[in-house]
Amino acid sequence: MKTKREATQALIFLRRFIGPAQLQCLGDACRGEEKQYFFDLLCEYAGRIVVMPKTYQTDGQGDEALVHLHYFTSSCDWWIREKDQEAEQLQAFGWASLNGYEPELGYISIEELLENGAELDLHWTPKPFSKIKAKPEAPLAFEFHCLPAPVRDPRPWRRIQL
Repeated sequence: MKTKREATQALIFLRRFIGPAQLQCLGDACRGEEKQYFFDLLCEYAGRIVVMPKTYQTDGQGDEALVHLHYFTSSCDWWIREKDQEAEQLQAFGWASLNGYEPELGYISIEELLENGAELDLHWTPKPFSKIKAKPEAPLAFEFHCLPAPVRDPRPWRRIQL
């Protein structure tokens, strides 16, 4: 169990990786009933980012390289494998899926993600890149095969109730 002091230090460190709105929500949650859960969560994520591979450290691992972080917006996803070594440049390497287009590997600016409203997925569990490529986390479109087609009443005057 992490302390409030440890969680505060983690929150300060995470400011570069979490947007202002999400940080505000996390700060509020750390003052609520479930604060211990959020203390532990913040410390876990700060620790995960500290030990993440630096640029080029996963080179040659291919699809078996671990994806450590996941950012998302309503229609875009970014899966982060490595972070930049330079403290002043917050850049990462990973896989980006933008608005349903074909995902691509490349460099991603964490600052630009946050400026454009991307959120860090706080329920993400690191997994090999091959599992993400094989099966996206969230489908782009939902299909409802279990719902029957609506039955229309051929008498329109019966549908109107006064």
